[in-house]
Amino acid sequence: MRIMGLDFGSKTVGVAISDELLITAQGKEIIRREQENKLRRTCARIEELIEEYGVTELVMGLPKNMNATEGERVEKTQAFREMLERRTGLPVTMWDERLTTVAADRTMMEAGIRREDRSKYVDMIAATLILQGYLDYRKNQEQQ
Repeated sequence: MRIMGLDFGSKTVGVAISDELLITAQGKEIIRREQENKLRRTCARIEELIEEYGVTELVMGLPKNMNATEGERVEKTQAFREMLERRTGLPVTMWDERLTTVAADRTMMEAGIRREDRSKYVDMIAATLILQGYLDYRKNQEQQ
């Protein structure tokens, strides 16, 4: 059993996968698309990864505004969530992703990744942070 983390953006989807013990999240890839509304290939790639890794649950970042309001990006993310649930038959949990991109950028800066190269990785690292936050939350809930 594994969980997949997704950072859904207008042109990319960052993907992370948990280990089988549901302790750690590892970044896997960034799915890129040429047009925001073209999601068929994106969904097909996610389905391939679900099959390859034996994923049984998905967690996706919910891009709320810093003041906790929901804008247009949340609506698009919710629509994508519904599409994934229909196509995969798996549950998709929404996870607050505020500041994950900032944290991902800071992590890359500390790792010495050049500014020009950070955009290549930021979505995958954000997906990893989203998934790790969810895994940590689950573990804490089980211990209470």
